[in-house]
Amino acid sequence: MLQGSLIILAFVVIAALMMTKKIPTLLALPLMAVVICIIAGVPAVGQDAEGTEIGWLSAVVESGTVRMGSAIMAVIFGAWLGQLMNKTGVTETIIKKSAELGGDRPLVVTLIMVVACAILFTTLSGLGSIIMVGSIVLPILISVGVPAMSAACIFLMAFTTGLTFNIANWTTFSSIFSVDVATIQSFEIYMLIATFIATLVLVFVEFKRNGVKFAFSAPVENAQPTKQLTGVRGGLAMLSPIVSIILVAAFKVPVCPAFMAGIIWILVFTATNFQKSMNLMVKTCYDGITDGGPAIILMIGIGILYLAVTHPMVTEVLNPFLLAVIPADRIMFTVFFAVLAPLSLYRGPMNLFGLGSGIAALVMGLGTVPPLAVMGAFLSAERIQGCGDPTNTQNVWTANFVEVDVNGITKRLLPYLWAIAIIGVVLSTVLYF
Repeated sequence: MLQGSLIILAFVVIAALMMTKKIPTLLALPLMAVVICIIAGVPAVGQDAEGTEIGWLSAVVESGTVRMGSAIMAVIFGAWLGQLMNKTGVTETIIKKSAELGGDRPLVVTLIMVVACAILFTTLSGLGSIIMVGSIVLPILISVGVPAMSAACIFLMAFTTGLTFNIANWTTFSSIFSVDVATIQSFEIYMLIATFIATLVLVFVEFKRNGVKFAFSAPVENAQPTKQLTGVRGGLAMLSPIVSIILVAAFKVPVCPAFMAGIIWILVFTATNFQKSMNLMVKTCYDGITDGGPAIILMIGIGILYLAVTHPMVTEVLNPFLLAVIPADRIMFTVFFAVLAPLSLYRGPMNLFGLGSGIAALVMGLGTVPPLAVMGAFLSAERIQGCGDPTNTQNVWTANFVEVDVNGITKRLLPYLWAIAIIGVVLSTVLYF
């Protein structure tokens, strides 16, 4: 009992250090893993009766660095494709063409920007892509009269809508929950619909809130893309964001080969010179790895923490606590996760890119609730984290770009995101419990 209490205390202390930004998440997760193992009495080096390594240096730290290997590779290839879209002008052309379709109708322009951003972020990822897209979309929204706070919230909701169908994310969640990508995809379809509807509601509420203030302050058509893609080849190149998704979702192609196909696709339809295209391919590969670096380091920490909390000696200590806390009843399960969904903020216990990855593994290992219901509950809470967490780099950059308070964005978005999370938890209970 004492060991279990100390582990919970360690969770709380390290979580508080993350929330107050005393230590970065990339350090906090492996640190938490080691502390948990030490408290549970896991030896640094050791073997069980069958000769299997059980020491935390090998079974947790060493093995944890490659636990999320498939997800890490998906991030690299996805970021590579995203860099190619940025460098070839595909991203910018899609946004500017979308703005032109809206003409001088602010509501239409805003809705088209939402759809364009959502489509782009099914493939794009990383802060570099956020900056690339946001630095074009946000001025367009503001130029048609959308206030800065509203523009920031709409952009982040559109980003999150697309991120729901980002196949690199599917692979990450597949690794965390130890299920296949198709299972993640089947639930994320519901989350995509809920997030998109919530985004539309946000747009209309913000328009009503600001009333007649929605008017042009600068003509959208004055902004021309620096790289204009034209003709049939340009049109085909602009299909790049959905090529990989179609291959994975419709033809069950593995994630990395699907990204490779997308990379080839965009090179074929944007190439004007073979040598320049090869140079661009190499450069965007390097840039993509750099862009995906923060996520990759975070995934290494997640893998280490996952193996720590699922270590037999640790689960033996923690299971009695979780059995007392996690409801086994369908109704109470739904209420529990719906109410606590905001704990995904600040890298909290429901955050899959923080403490949540370890806690989800522990809850699934209890055997008292269906594992897929746990998966759905945590993926629902991820909606709040992905869009509303003020510690997210995309939230910080967006707030700084439009000069608003990052915590103000969280307050404005939380009702919508919490509603999405509740819908997701209810669906996960209905579908899987």
